[in-house]
Amino acid sequence: MLSLWAAAAFFLGIHLVVAGSGLRGRIVGAIGERAWLVVFSLASLGGISWLAMSFNEATAGPNHLYWAPPMWTLHVAPLVMLVATFFAVVGITTPNPTAVGADALADKPDTVKGMLRITRHPFLWGAAIWALWHIVANGDRASIIFFGTFALLAILGTFSIDEKKKKRMGEAWTGFAAKTSNLPFAAIFAGRNQLKIGELGWWRILFALVVFGGLFYAHLWLFGVSPVPGFTPY
Repeated sequence: MLSLWAAAAFFLGIHLVVAGSGLRGRIVGAIGERAWLVVFSLASLGGISWLAMSFNEATAGPNHLYWAPPMWTLHVAPLVMLVATFFAVVGITTPNPTAVGADALADKPDTVKGMLRITRHPFLWGAAIWALWHIVANGDRASIIFFGTFALLAILGTFSIDEKKKKRMGEAWTGFAAKTSNLPFAAIFAGRNQLKIGELGWWRILFALVVFGGLFYAHLWLFGVSPVPGFTPY
């Protein structure tokens, strides 16, 4: 369990303390933007690998169970994961000023459409939904640490990105933020935007369904746990 704690601290540290602070600027100034992206990508990949291996070790050893998940949470899980996949896949394939190197999109009048009407951070909210429901549906210490790391990073990441983009983009960001929201559907409920399903892109929705179907079918093979109690796809 100690290794899992250390892996979680490392992964959160490189994202929140290094990439999410002024330290990133100093490192970029010393080694350049391209080198920073390579180093950070490698560190992130290493962090995820460390987390995964430590999680497997923790679940195989003494692992305190804080609550026994109700059976309904396991049966509802595929529906929640479908929503998470929808946010992540449709979000990551939608042009978004919050993405790295995409600041210029904020000035385009037709940028705020589709998924951006729902939230300006769709991928991160998809990751947060995925992680939080895995905590609910497991209830053990290892899962809380492992999935909690991703949930915390995803949620805090939305605020961190907003702050960095606001400082760098100024009025362009102010205009974009006024028409969108961090919290899903908040701008729509507040009357600052409206939901238009057709703008999401049917190919994106189909792609999300394909990704979800693949993960659902391969979940037992990839992670050793059936996505639904009693379901064996092969």
